[in-house]
Amino acid sequence: MAQHLPEWIMKRYAKLWSKLKDKEFTKDQALKILNNDNAIAVLLSELRKADWLEMRMSEKDARKTIYKLKNPKQAILEEINELNKK
Repeated sequence: MAQHLPEWIMKRYAKLWSKLKDKEFTKDQALKILNNDNAIAVLLSELRKADWLEMRMSEKDARKTIYKLKNPKQAILEEINELNKK
């Protein structure tokens, strides 16, 4: 279930989503889009914990992680549904 994101994470997520949509990407690709943002590791970790990001190990190189952003509409609907349960 997707959770609410702090503003600093949402701004970076929005920038990534505008370039990538639901395409898979690597940390290096995210770094380029975010202009070598020093917080990339924390950002990816927080997005994963909040369930706004999927990740898997690369089939070609087990040292690399492949990421995929969750569609914001889906994430927000999940968050609303969870709030309505409370």
